[in-house]
Amino acid sequence: MAEPPPAEPAGRDVRDRLSLWDRRPQPAAPLSDRQTDSVLELKAAAENLPVPPELPIEDLCSLTSQSLAVTLMAAVPESTEDVLLKGFAVLGMEDEKIETAQQFFSWFAQVQTQMDQDEGAKYRQMRNYLSGFQEQCDAILNDVNSALQHLESLQKQYLFVSTKTGTLHEACEQLLKEQSELVDLAENIQQKLSYFNELENINTKLNSPTLSVNSEGFIPMLAKLDDCIAYISSHPNFKDYPVYLIKFKQCLSKAMHLIKTYTVNTLQNLTSQLMKRDPSAVPNSDNAFTLFYVKFRAAAPKVRTLIEQVEQRSEKMPEYQQVLNEIHQCYLDQRELLLGPSIASTVTELTSQNNRDHCALVRSGCAFMVHVCQDEHQLYNEFFTKPTPKLDELLEKLCLSLYDVLRPMIIHVIHLETLSELCGILKNEMLEDHVQNNAEQLGAFAAGVKQMLEDVQERLVYRTHIYIQTDITGYKPAPGDLAYPDKLEMMEQIAQSLKEEQKKLPSEASFSDVRLEDPESCNLVKSAGSAETLNPRHQPTISPADLHGMWYPTVRRTLVCLSKLYRCIDRAVFQGLSQEALSACIHSLLGAADSISKNKTQVDGQLFLIKHLLILREQIAPFHTDFTIKEISLDLKKTRDAAFKILNPKAVSRFFRLNSNNALIQFLLEGTPEIREHYIDSKKDVDRHLKSACEQFIQQQTKQFIEQLEEFMTKVAALKTTAAQGGPRYSLSQQPWAQPAKINDVVSSTYKTIKTKLPSTLRSMSLYLSNKDTELILFKPVKNNIQQMFQKLHALLREEFSNEDLQIIACPSMEQVNLLLSMSK
Repeated sequence: MAEPPPAEPAGRDVRDRLSLWDRRPQPAAPLSDRQTDSVLELKAAAENLPVPPELPIEDLCSLTSQSLAVTLMAAVPESTEDVLLKGFAVLGMEDEKIETAQQFFSWFAQVQTQMDQDEGAKYRQMRNYLSGFQEQCDAILNDVNSALQHLESLQKQYLFVSTKTGTLHEACEQLLKEQSELVDLAENIQQKLSYFNELENINTKLNSPTLSVNSEGFIPMLAKLDDCIAYISSHPNFKDYPVYLIKFKQCLSKAMHLIKTYTVNTLQNLTSQLMKRDPSAVPNSDNAFTLFYVKFRAAAPKVRTLIEQVEQRSEKMPEYQQVLNEIHQCYLDQRELLLGPSIASTVTELTSQNNRDHCALVRSGCAFMVHVCQDEHQLYNEFFTKPTPKLDELLEKLCLSLYDVLRPMIIHVIHLETLSELCGILKNEMLEDHVQNNAEQLGAFAAGVKQMLEDVQERLVYRTHIYIQTDITGYKPAPGDLAYPDKLEMMEQIAQSLKEEQKKLPSEASFSDVRLEDPESCNLVKSAGSAETLNPRHQPTISPADLHGMWYPTVRRTLVCLSKLYRCIDRAVFQGLSQEALSACIHSLLGAADSISKNKTQVDGQLFLIKHLLILREQIAPFHTDFTIKEISLDLKKTRDAAFKILNPKAVSRFFRLNSNNALIQFLLEGTPEIREHYIDSKKDVDRHLKSACEQFIQQQTKQFIEQLEEFMTKVAALKTTAAQGGPRYSLSQQPWAQPAKINDVVSSTYKTIKTKLPSTLRSMSLYLSNKDTELILFKPVKNNIQQMFQKLHALLREEFSNEDLQIIACPSMEQVNLLLSMSK
């Protein structure tokens, strides 16, 4: 047999080394618990390995029956000889025979060697296989290293090229940027130089003899000139800034001179043409519009375009504003030259036409000036777009010509009616109607009207003062003014006769309104016939005293005066005048009442005063104003007392004292006059006098009716007072003046007086007042006084007298007294 292969020691070494892996207590490769469990599971699985198919039959017989599987039985060859032959064939010993032990051991060693070789063949094969892979990997690794070296070289070359390329790109970008900056700088320089280069072009155009302000290129040239001046003015840091600015300003002055010359010449030519057409320069009102407005309006488009350009630039440059002011002045001078004589002649013509009618003159003159102001504003708007205060100054000057004519006439007007009507025209028609509806165009006219209105109001206040002094305070009543109650009875008879005639003629128109007041008065009083028509059931009679024409003249004049002043003058001035007028009117009424009381009866005088004070209070109520005025007076009482002290001889020794007892210092401190303020209310004065007159009437009527009873009750009260103060006891029936018969005479006389005089009193009240409510209010205190007096008398009689005495006295009962007084209802 062949020798064992040389690989056997190597295999043993491997086995020995493998045995060291898990040798305890120091294994070369210690296993974890999980790995140990896995090995044990593999060991358990390996214990039941299948029987090799090449195992001889004899060996199979030695195995236990339990270890034989059905599948192994199927794999057993048909004969043992075949198996052995195959085994020897594998070992290459099919031709050899084993006869001795030496041969057997030799064979066994060979078999063992062959088994070892067969067992390690696959490992060696795997090792060789892996070695081939290792060689391939080493080759690949060498190739990779070589490739990396090449790539590193390429990377270095790329970085070098990239750096060079980036540097070149940056250089190109820098060049492009510098190129753009240079281009922008060139354009900027060119743009800036364009403003300077325009100087020559503008100079050439302005010096051209064919240049006209109406040419198409003039306005663009003007705009370019403005742009150049604005640009140069905004860059004072330029080198030639002053030189070029002066040159451009000179060009602007030339352009402005051309515009001004053209516009002024146009306006002056228009004026000269109109003046030539009318050498007298005083056209009549019919052709004034044609001469002064149509021509100017036709020429307005020629210069309006240039004026608009100047107005648009006037706020930016003072040169334009100066030229615009000069154009305004020229325009207004030409208008004044044309309108001044025309307006003066028109005002003169109106004055001659309305020489005696001041109201018509003021109304027509103001209407004329309204049209002039409106037409001038409209014509101004044809030329200009921006307003100017100079236009209102011109119109104020033109309105002043009307004011100069009207003022001398106003200050000589003496009638309050005319002055109040003038105030109404100026205040209501002109200021409120015309000016408020067109305040922008009529501002100058409003100033003149206000000045004229102030003059009229001043004149009206002055004439009112004179009117109050002469016609109210200084009024001397005529006999007919004091003919009360005769004139009232006469008017009542006339009204009664008219009633009777109305009843006789029912088919004809009824007598309705009787107007006896002034036309301007608003107090319309209906007559008796109208009253019957309105309320035929009650048929109230209207007192003749209610008729405006039957009022006392000072009352009528006062109310008419106040009604004319109310809407014409300021409230504060009206309050002062109303107080003065009402005070004068009340004073005149008091005088007239005294005269009537002396000429007629005291009742007539009192009722006259009450009626007219009621009229005053009723008529001044609609005036929505305060009739209170404040008066300031200087009280010199302290000054007088201090003067008496200092003039006392005892005070001479204190003149030269150097302390607080110096007489001069005390005079200065104690003698300072005081300023006192007190308020006067005209309405309260009317109410106060009315209250006083009513109280006097009540007292007088009470005294007239029950004077004897009052005397009797006064004696009784004196007697009781004496007894209460410790005097002798009394018995009223024992007094000679208190006998029942005496008392009967007093009671009878009083009852008779009431019965006889009460109808005349009620008649007078009805004639003067003619108002049942007013009559009841006024008579009710008199009635109460009478009733209270009889009640006191009844109480006294029941207390002091017996029934027999009461029968002798025969005092009327309260029912009888009330029945007697019931005729007052």
